[in-house]
Amino acid sequence: MNSGFNPPPYPQDRLNEIRQAVITSGLNLVDLSIGTPCDPVPEILSIDHVEMALSRGYPRANGSDMLLGSAISWIAGRFGIDLRQDEIAACVGSKEFVASVAQYLRLRTPHRSSVLFPSVSYPTYEMGALLGGCKPIPVPVLPDGELDISTLTPDVLKDTLCIWLNSPANPTGKISSGRKVVELARKYNCLVISDECYTEFSYSTEPKTILEFGTKNVLALHSLSKRSNFAGGRVGFYAGDRELVRYLSEVRKHAGLMIPGMMQMFGSVLLSDQSHVEKQREIYRERLDILLTIIRKLGYVADFPDGGFYIWLADSAAKKNGFEIAREVAMRTGIIGSPGEFYGKSSSQYLRIAAVTSTETLAGIAAKL
Repeated sequence: MNSGFNPPPYPQDRLNEIRQAVITSGLNLVDLSIGTPCDPVPEILSIDHVEMALSRGYPRANGSDMLLGSAISWIAGRFGIDLRQDEIAACVGSKEFVASVAQYLRLRTPHRSSVLFPSVSYPTYEMGALLGGCKPIPVPVLPDGELDISTLTPDVLKDTLCIWLNSPANPTGKISSGRKVVELARKYNCLVISDECYTEFSYSTEPKTILEFGTKNVLALHSLSKRSNFAGGRVGFYAGDRELVRYLSEVRKHAGLMIPGMMQMFGSVLLSDQSHVEKQREIYRERLDILLTIIRKLGYVADFPDGGFYIWLADSAAKKNGFEIAREVAMRTGIIGSPGEFYGKSSSQYLRIAAVTSTETLAGIAAKL
């Protein structure tokens, strides 16, 4: 009998039965269970960029000077923080980094094994810990989106490799500061990694970054997948603590993790333009408003998110679980959402719906209701 690691079913695959039920009923299937952008790539990418990129040789694993320079300029312009080039490096989209970083940190600090993450969060934080042979520890989340660090004991913190933050948060849309977590991490000499891939879609406040509290024991993770509708390009980068950036860059270089040269070129161009991001933010704002109308017409409870592009909803009577809500929403509207248990055991009575279909499609569903 195999006693080794047995990967669980991929969460969205568990929705196939509901998808088939929608198709059988004759409704139009609108799958909003995954946050994959549906809008066009910005038109600023031209054939000239393609020709320039194709002339390159092997791409630099840590990121080209052009890509990293654009990322540094973007961070300075967006957050008012000046970084050096040895404080930033590229990754093959943010998910790859999330899933692999724990094993590299464990190699660096083998006497530590715990990875902390929000109890309601993107499932890859936990999976990355498991893939790295580490101990995943969910940390309760307070109503304002901050981690409840009062639940963490000194013994746990002394064994902690890293603490994950995510703001704006997937799936809740909460925006948090993380300041107290950074202070705690510095006290116990562990790393804080802040996944900030939704930061451009902040509605209740200006975009924020964990780097506001300095770079020591801190990394901020960014991606162009959401910001620029460029998920297929797999362009991401991490920035912060110089020694950790150097270490991770070298390890990842040995692993052959590199963004194709063409995509690095495209990423540089996209980071240099902010106008397409402003337009996309307003598109998501409008779609979220329509989704809220749909959800409330169905009798469910939800608020407009502080950030991101998800609606996080629940049964007003708190009697239905996420799969029951998912089936009812699907059979009345054709919309497929993700049950809350995908994001942690404590959120099993919720459903997440992503605003990743056309505004016209959502408006049509709202009108029919």
